[in-house]
Amino acid sequence: MKVLVSDKLAEVGVHMFQEAEDIDVDVKVGLPPEELKTIIGDYDGLVIRSATKVTAEILEAAPRLKVIGRAGIGLDNVDIPAATKRGVVVMNTPEGNVITTAEHAVAMMLALSRNIPQGTASLKQGRWEKKKLQGKEIFGKTLGVLGYGRIGSIVADRARGLKMKVIVHDPYANKELIEQGGCEVVSREELFARSDYITIHVPKMKETVNLVNKGAFDQMKPGVMLIHCARGGIVNEKDLTQALASGQVGGVALDVFETEPPGESPLLRHDNVICTPHREHQPQKPRPTLPSPLPIRLSAIFRQAPSLTPSMSLPSPETHSRYFAPIWHWRNVWDRCRDSWDRRPPKNSILNTPGISPALISHR
Repeated sequence: MKVLVSDKLAEVGVHMFQEAEDIDVDVKVGLPPEELKTIIGDYDGLVIRSATKVTAEILEAAPRLKVIGRAGIGLDNVDIPAATKRGVVVMNTPEGNVITTAEHAVAMMLALSRNIPQGTASLKQGRWEKKKLQGKEIFGKTLGVLGYGRIGSIVADRARGLKMKVIVHDPYANKELIEQGGCEVVSREELFARSDYITIHVPKMKETVNLVNKGAFDQMKPGVMLIHCARGGIVNEKDLTQALASGQVGGVALDVFETEPPGESPLLRHDNVICTPHREHQPQKPRPTLPSPLPIRLSAIFRQAPSLTPSMSLPSPETHSRYFAPIWHWRNVWDRCRDSWDRRPPKNSILNTPGISPALISHR
């Protein structure tokens, strides 16, 4: 089976595809959309990161395509409904970088609190501004975790290790599971009102675009600190800029932006904004104990064998039986819910499988 890798992967990932017995892999990085559209019809699988945009038009030109594999978490660059309609499986690998992403969020929170980037820049410019850059402790402060998936739960655990009080809002998470982790379950409004720090770990979808907007900022404590390492568009940047200017938001740590790169964003003019270029999921060296599961999962799809793998899109009913055995579906339910059988999916779920919702997707 032929697989196209259209975004840059680590060498070990490409090597695993090349070593797979039933996969013939081509690596063509940085293809313009028109060129991708021209060649995609020759491939059974497509492996991407965040750069390639898999639109309905691209899918229309790919009659052989069976599976799209995302090396990473976010899938906002894939037209999920169009893939589902055409019977194309879309899968990600959320387990591959959850530690890295969670650690980055915690690092951003600490750097924001202690003014580390500002202090570095000040010293390199020959200044010694101890009082101005004093910073604040996080000990005993309340951290609001918006989204308690794989990453949010790790951030919550690390924050408790730093002796923070952690409150959580996630309407699809199991309350008992959150409380067993030493956190308190609250409403979104209560989280905004009580938190000294807020960290965002929800997936980007229709319901979460502009989730954190002027109405949300108005409910927050004056001087609240915001950490955003999820996906651009969840926070309304225009409203955030105004909240920073008024002092309602005391500081922001951003790894993602509505437009990437952000260009001359007004946010970057504020001294109390620190940022990184969407790097939270890319450690310098990948952990050798976690080889990429994508080659194994793609091979299973091609062999029409059960593959115990997270998938964001399942084939339409008329093609479902070609690729999946019932055990796959129920094991996926088990993996997704993680003992949270009482979660209720939203009405406009992008998934084509009953019982699984986007909120269960392990995300930021």
